[in-house]
Amino acid sequence: MERSIHAGHRLRVKQEFLTHGLGSWPEHRVLELLLFYALPQGDVNGLAHELIERFGSLSGVLDASPDELCKVKGVSEHTAALLRLIPALAGRYLGSRTQVRPVVHDARDAYEILSSCFFGARNEMSYVLCLDGKNQYLGVRKLSEGCIDSTSVNIRRIAEEAMALRAAKIYLAHNHISNIALPSQADVSSTMVIRTALAGVGVELVDHLIFVDGDMVSLRESARAYELF
Repeated sequence: MERSIHAGHRLRVKQEFLTHGLGSWPEHRVLELLLFYALPQGDVNGLAHELIERFGSLSGVLDASPDELCKVKGVSEHTAALLRLIPALAGRYLGSRTQVRPVVHDARDAYEILSSCFFGARNEMSYVLCLDGKNQYLGVRKLSEGCIDSTSVNIRRIAEEAMALRAAKIYLAHNHISNIALPSQADVSSTMVIRTALAGVGVELVDHLIFVDGDMVSLRESARAYELF
């Protein structure tokens, strides 16, 4: 019964955080949520209060040394490691957010990022290169192995990957294992369908690139021939 009560309380706290964020939570409650992951069972509310009282604030708890933390009854080395991880992780996160990311101006820039994905490939593969509204690089995600001929499936997967990275623009890329870079009719038709569908969810398909060993063809640069962009 006691375990069930605590489990229900933990679930409610987690759901509140996922729905509303930390909001105006008092510091001991924020710490309680964190302690759930260090101490998987039992009531940790009292421990959260004790830590705040001993170290003065949430920041005081997170800045305390492992030795000082372990002097508090109920705090193991495992718990101390988790508490010390938070400020270290926050610093790494902020550094990652503020670092200068590559800017993709055109298909050549995209080629430099994507070419390694297709190096030595024996199967046809497709990737999406995601950018923010300022053309800054967000990431590359593999979509599939096989030809792009099932557009309904690919559109959903492309949209999911783009939205996961909060991308405003994407480059679609796949390779031809025949080593012939000339776009097929399937490439052209699928590009048209994908471009229209993504526009409906606020994502711009900037270009569709076709890779072969040591070379690439941009459908955007061939737009006049294919009437795509």
